[in-house]
Amino acid sequence: MTSTRPRFRFAPSPTGSFHVGGARTALHNWALARRSGGTFVLRIEDTDEARNRPEWTQGIIDALAWIGISADDAHFEGPHFQSENADAHVAAAHRLFESGAAYYCDLTGQEVQDRAKELGLTGYDGYSRDRGLEAAPGRVLRFRVPDGTTVVSDGVRGDVSFENETIEDFVLLRGNGTPMFLLANVVDDIKMEITDVVRAEEHLPNTPKQQMLWEALGATPPRWAHVPVLVNEQRKKLSKRRDKVALESYRDEGILPGAMVNYLMTLGWTPPGAEAAGSEIFTWAEMEADFDLADVTLSPAFFDVRKLVAFNKQYIKNLPLDEFLAAVDAELPVDWDRRRFASIAPHIMERLERLGDAPGLVDFLFLGDGVDPELDHDAWAKASAPDWAAPLLDDVIEAYSALGDGEWTHETLKAAMETAMGPYEVKLGKAQALPRVAVTGRAVGPPLFEAMETLGQIETIRRMRSAVTRLGESSAPD
Repeated sequence: MTSTRPRFRFAPSPTGSFHVGGARTALHNWALARRSGGTFVLRIEDTDEARNRPEWTQGIIDALAWIGISADDAHFEGPHFQSENADAHVAAAHRLFESGAAYYCDLTGQEVQDRAKELGLTGYDGYSRDRGLEAAPGRVLRFRVPDGTTVVSDGVRGDVSFENETIEDFVLLRGNGTPMFLLANVVDDIKMEITDVVRAEEHLPNTPKQQMLWEALGATPPRWAHVPVLVNEQRKKLSKRRDKVALESYRDEGILPGAMVNYLMTLGWTPPGAEAAGSEIFTWAEMEADFDLADVTLSPAFFDVRKLVAFNKQYIKNLPLDEFLAAVDAELPVDWDRRRFASIAPHIMERLERLGDAPGLVDFLFLGDGVDPELDHDAWAKASAPDWAAPLLDDVIEAYSALGDGEWTHETLKAAMETAMGPYEVKLGKAQALPRVAVTGRAVGPPLFEAMETLGQIETIRRMRSAVTRLGESSAPD
């Protein structure tokens, strides 16, 4: 039965980690399928047995789910597996031979190269087109490319013309009878009633061949669209060998799925309301409603990790506290007191670029009573250098020690320090430098008074007194 609704397909090969470029293509298909009331078909192209592993297939499914493309959604279909259709691929090849659209060739690869060199060509010269060969071991089946021009109507690039004389008669079946990718891809698309093929521009050169196969098999070609590839800072195509491209690695270091989705969708496409809003932060519902292939730029899109991190920082900042706590929990050591972390969490959300940064920002709160933090020697030396630093620390300790039950709040702690620093005529930022290093071990971190409130009166004062001892022993700690 012919489908009456659009059917988009995403067809990755399970050959390793999930590429961010593939994730962007999947999101494009997902947005278009959902908005049109159509279907997103996941097909795993697993015919290369030497490179496929079950865990990589599951990795694709898990990665898609992480960015919101879920098998639980009514618009989702699959996964289908290309290997399940091997018989259909071969049967289609035989139909093409019987109709005259394909023929057998007994030239070896070396013989093809030798003839091309002799004739001054760059590839196969059509030598076996009219030799009338039948199937036999070692013979490949080639498609008979027709004369004329093939026009690919592309949703991003408009009409793209290919002169057929520049396309050699390509192989459909190898000498051992197994199908080539191009044939398998087309047969699967026809069988699954795919109406729209949205993919990266690197596949554009294959499109006229695939369109010819669709037509030769008596089917109407899909609507094509080829989006620009992602490039690195050197404007080279992102490569697994050279660049950080695994979606899973960004997930594991604490990039939120919403931030990743927002960033990927706006690579090469700008939502209509972005300029008026003065922001590139959009909900999935907004992007799904507005995404249009006609608005996708033709230029390669720069995958800027720094910008992704900026997106992520904004997303972390905007999370409701309960959602933040749930998202960051896996990043925290198992023995940390979650209630203590929850008390400091609202004060660090705006400072985090990645969820994975959270433990390093507040680890001084979880050392245990009586344990001093590891000191940043440069920060200690700088904070303790002024003549007034040590006397002021003594005064702060005295002020904090005088606070009674119920008074250990960040507001009271700030006010007490402001009173203590009055005679020294220094500003709050400088006054809290040495207490901060004494309590946290470093010069930067979460708001000091909120951190001390979380740490508690006894341990805060103990650490400050330990710092006084250090100051008495040496100008800098060992």
